Amino acid sequence: MPAISRDEVAHLARLSRLALTDAELDEFAGQLDSILSHVKAVSEVAADDVPPTANPNPISNVTRPDVIVPGLTPEQALSGAPAVEQDRFAVPQILGEGE
Repeated sequence: MPAISRDEVAHLARLSRLALTDAELDEFAGQLDSILSHVKAVSEVAADDVPPTANPNPISNVTRPDVIVPGLTPEQALSGAPAVEQDRFAVPQILGEGE
């Protein structure tokens, strides 16, 4: 016996506001029946002693320790800049004057 009937597919299509032809109803009924059968088979295999998991491999965050290290001085950071103004990178203005 199929897990879902053609009438149930038609009912779901109406609820979803989908206009399906008779051929589409038959096709989708077969496809949904196949999907539901596979879901049933998988649920029968799942054992009670196996805990549910999203990933079979244990995963932990891989992060480095948060260690303070010296950074660049303003002079070092600006040493390769083509133009510097008041200890900042100077770039050409792309908007109108005073904006």
